[in-house]
Amino acid sequence: MGPRKYAWLAMLVLCTSLPLHAEDASVDEARDALSKKEDDADSAKALEEVFQASEKSYTLLKKGERTLTYGFDYSLVRDVQIETIRTGNNVFSVVGQSEAQHTFTNSFTFDYGVWDNLTFSVRLPFVAKYDTERDLNVYSLGDISATLRWQPWSSTRGRPVTTLFATLGLPTGESPYDINSDNDLSTGNGYYSLGVGANASYVIDPVVLFGSVGYTYNLPVHDIHQVRGGRLLEDVEPGDTLNFSMGFAYALSYDVSLATSYQMAYTTKPTYSFQDTSLEGTEQTSSIMNFSLGLRTSPDYIVNVNAGFGMTEDSPDVLLGLSVPLDIKGLKAQ
Repeated sequence: MGPRKYAWLAMLVLCTSLPLHAEDASVDEARDALSKKEDDADSAKALEEVFQASEKSYTLLKKGERTLTYGFDYSLVRDVQIETIRTGNNVFSVVGQSEAQHTFTNSFTFDYGVWDNLTFSVRLPFVAKYDTERDLNVYSLGDISATLRWQPWSSTRGRPVTTLFATLGLPTGESPYDINSDNDLSTGNGYYSLGVGANASYVIDPVVLFGSVGYTYNLPVHDIHQVRGGRLLEDVEPGDTLNFSMGFAYALSYDVSLATSYQMAYTTKPTYSFQDTSLEGTEQTSSIMNFSLGLRTSPDYIVNVNAGFGMTEDSPDVLLGLSVPLDIKGLKAQ
């Protein structure tokens, strides 16, 4: 029997055993006992916490708060790369190379609340990649990224919550333009990137609806001097990326929730400048459906498990992920 039911019994006892002149006071006391206290479970608040755990890009911290999250991600990409190889003077042949790349990423994300409405984040990934078709592997640091998330308007019940973000990507991983593509694998993009966008979420208890839109400018890469297909590659313009996502999170209980999201990214045609000519690549469209399960392991910690699959040829075939908050002594603000 919960505290509110005990309060109803208290009110009944008071009303039947106290004198008439004390009845009004006793009713007020019982009504106060029935009202929601600060530590009572709030389903909307609990749902937002689970939603933020599964969609880290929407999370904002209070000023001075710090969090550290460990993430594990696995992806499988099966593809056939078509390459043009020079076999003589102005004679080229087309060769198909099968690939089956398994990528395991261990990442640590540090979030810091600069202000109540401004959060700074840094993500540090460590990548292990295997190509089982070509018997290749690599273990290296991936591309580090830094993000600022800003909430320009305060949260108001019954209205969507909007946050703006800016992300800087650093080419700290093994660049595909610094390796021998026949014998090595890359763990990064090889170029700097700058992204901006907006996120929005709306609570309709027991559901959170969310969506985002963004644009990423990928900076050109110069002075590469890499041999590809018998030609010397000098410069690359990677093309820019437009992306959006949408989905919802549903609270099954205070401790368990489910989330479903759809993500899509469109990248414009890249340009490859060789020593003797320039060639345009093909535009790419990545489309992913993702499902996640949030489990509350304690009042302050939520573990998130997700699985997804690609819906286009330019998408990973399989996606698996795990996100776990880390509790390090001295990390949290006092």
